[in-house]
Amino acid sequence: MPPKTIKKALTDMLADLSKENFDSFRHQLVDRREEPTVRRNRVEGKSFLEIADVLVTTFTEAKAPEVAAQLLREIGCSDDADKLVKATCGQSSQPGPGDWKHFVDKHRSQLIDRVSDVAPILDQLLDENVIRQGCYDEILAIPTTRDKMRKLYSGPLNAAGPAGKDVFYKILEKYEPYLIAELKKKK
Repeated sequence: MPPKTIKKALTDMLADLSKENFDSFRHQLVDRREEPTVRRNRVEGKSFLEIADVLVTTFTEAKAPEVAAQLLREIGCSDDADKLVKATCGQSSQPGPGDWKHFVDKHRSQLIDRVSDVAPILDQLLDENVIRQGCYDEILAIPTTRDKMRKLYSGPLNAAGPAGKDVFYKILEKYEPYLIAELKKKK
């Protein structure tokens, strides 16, 4: 049987909570102080399917299980948190204990060496607000593709964090599909 997707694991975990614990989970999600925060109108009166969507869209697949497990522990559902961690650990989009690296970080040197055209990637990153206009202009002015990629990694991509790297990954899938497919096969 293939492993559960992150979203399916979150949905199953939320569905297994009692009504009282589910309500407490939603309350803790809204009360969470770290960024990004979740507005009350995104969770109030919503089903467990909708809450799973909110978790994935707000925190990305990479962070959603970690945030959900933390919230579960805060409401006294440590067993459910442990089950969620076990159900999602080891998937490519789920950080493991201390050793997880984002796909674009793991394959940094290959991407720097092999991405063929940086301009459309920069265009998309600008459109998605991962980079700003000044940074876009600065990187575009660099003469070689490799140096453009190095600058992108060392500055704005590093500052954008996991959410920005997720956007970068999706853009790479669009503009460098064969390269990404080959890198996915590597362990």
